[in-house]
Amino acid sequence: MFPDLSEHRIETEQVVEGKFIRMHTDRVRLPDGSESHREYVLHPGAVVIAAFVGNNADAEMLVFEHQYRYPLGRHFIELPAGKIDAGEAQQETAQRELLEETGYVSDTWQHALTMHPTIGYANEHIELYIAKNVTYVGHQRDEGEFLEVFMMSLSDAVERIGRGEITDTKTAFSLLWLDRFRDRWR
Repeated sequence: MFPDLSEHRIETEQVVEGKFIRMHTDRVRLPDGSESHREYVLHPGAVVIAAFVGNNADAEMLVFEHQYRYPLGRHFIELPAGKIDAGEAQQETAQRELLEETGYVSDTWQHALTMHPTIGYANEHIELYIAKNVTYVGHQRDEGEFLEVFMMSLSDAVERIGRGEITDTKTAFSLLWLDRFRDRWR
């Protein structure tokens, strides 16, 4: 068993309050009794959706998005995703985001796993949901949201990860998990 290496908050100060994230700096007591500071982001959490088109499991065609991400100043290939709104259930977020961004819906949903993408400086968690047999009904994008929707097979997407063409962590991790653990979602 591992020793208890927990740190305990002595005091906290909120230093940034944005529209959906906040940043805190805390004074903490370390396991050896000394003190230190921790800066971290509080995030409401998010979902990422592996949306499979049609009912042919062998084809494994997924819905993807191509969009510009301002902080890095470039375009990315991503699975549909979005933040969890206050009071919203995680699966509701997944259903809402898939419809808003891509125009697809599904009656078959499965929660696959929870990811913690930035454990060193944020409490963000991302929930991977699998939607099967999605059908197109028309998107309802948020104002100011611009993206292109396209299809790609799981195997092609995994190849693009290997070539460094898909670098978004939530997307790459989700695709590699889907590829490795097919027996858990098929």
